[in-house]
Amino acid sequence: MFRMTEPLVVRGRLVQPSAVVDDGVVVASGGRVTFAGSMAEAAAAGLGPDVDRVPPAPGTYVLPGLVDLHNHGGGGASFPDAGSADEAMVGVLEHRRHGTTTLLASLVTAQPDVLLRRAAVLAELATAGEIEGIHAEGPFLSHRRRGAHNPADLQEGSADLVRDLVRAARGSLRTMTVAPEVPGVTGPGGVAEALTAAGVLPSLGHTDGSTEQAEALIEQVTAALAGGTRGPMTATHLFNGMRPLHHRVPGPIAACLAAAARGDMVVELIGDGVHLDAATVRSVFDMVGADHVALVTDAMAAAGVADGRYELGPMSVEVREGVARVVTEAQAAPGEGPIAGGTAHLVDVVRCAVRGGVPLVDAVRSATVVPAGVLGLAGEVGTLVPGARADVLVTDADLRPVRVLRHGVDVAVGSDAVDIDVAGA
Repeated sequence: MFRMTEPLVVRGRLVQPSAVVDDGVVVASGGRVTFAGSMAEAAAAGLGPDVDRVPPAPGTYVLPGLVDLHNHGGGGASFPDAGSADEAMVGVLEHRRHGTTTLLASLVTAQPDVLLRRAAVLAELATAGEIEGIHAEGPFLSHRRRGAHNPADLQEGSADLVRDLVRAARGSLRTMTVAPEVPGVTGPGGVAEALTAAGVLPSLGHTDGSTEQAEALIEQVTAALAGGTRGPMTATHLFNGMRPLHHRVPGPIAACLAAAARGDMVVELIGDGVHLDAATVRSVFDMVGADHVALVTDAMAAAGVADGRYELGPMSVEVREGVARVVTEAQAAPGEGPIAGGTAHLVDVVRCAVRGGVPLVDAVRSATVVPAGVLGLAGEVGTLVPGARADVLVTDADLRPVRVLRHGVDVAVGSDAVDIDVAGA
């Protein structure tokens, strides 16, 4: 006799966008959430027989699956260097088992033919539903604020290269980091116009530009996105790879903060205790609000694995005590090159932000609802509401993963969470 499958039930302290429900429950069926709320509400909805079979779990948090907009790899695998979808999938699974159920796979600056080949590889994973899409970080970036990007591969803006990359990615290119002062990026016929015409979000970053140059890009993109379902545009890892904020020469950071405050931008923050001081992260949340902040990892191949030497595109990277830096011939001693991405998982970044003083609901919202909205996936991922994909992260009281579900199916959980001490950050 056919017997219907029982619904999936998860209990714990449910983290919703504006509050934590101490005795919370999530019910899912067919890979979709059917209920999320308190036990009292579940009982009132007639779900008592289903939820009563699962014991309370007051020592755990129940979060939506996390959404990472900026991720170069993990588990020893580098998305910018992956020669096959299987190789890239190693990085996807490294982050998925730590609760990141939706991510963009990020490329780095490289020669055009390399970018096109790598985009074609990652497009396979996007088509299969393993990643949400591709983020191209470069090659239209500032030489002075290039960070870990190969200077020989930086170039002026090319709308033709944008269109080639869109074709190679087979519609899966979602975002591209650009510097507004690079010739050919803004204005008619430029990169920003080509990106928005193709449905790709420009992201302002790796820039030594002025406030006015940043404002010009923001204004152009905001006008192009008006009335659409995706966006707003983003700032790639605010502060990092940017001209520093100065009271007489404010640069791009002032423009980004102002745009975020008025709702025209979402600013990425690598709140991992390495890229930014905890007070900086906390202050940005206070200034622009959690709805305009996206916590990201900027993770590279070393996320979740041991210190050592790694490749990030054409650049060699050394990781010491979890900090990744470019190896350069000019550096006086090992470990003094530019920071080259992160080694944390997004749940580690959330935990670091909370330890640094960001309210839990705000930190979680900026790692779920906000990036999902940037991608035009509001109500689909990054949230636990009826009809959403049943992506669930269950953590212990210290925000360490104990269970991960994607499409309502259990994912093997990682136990090598990065314990970042923000006290001395």
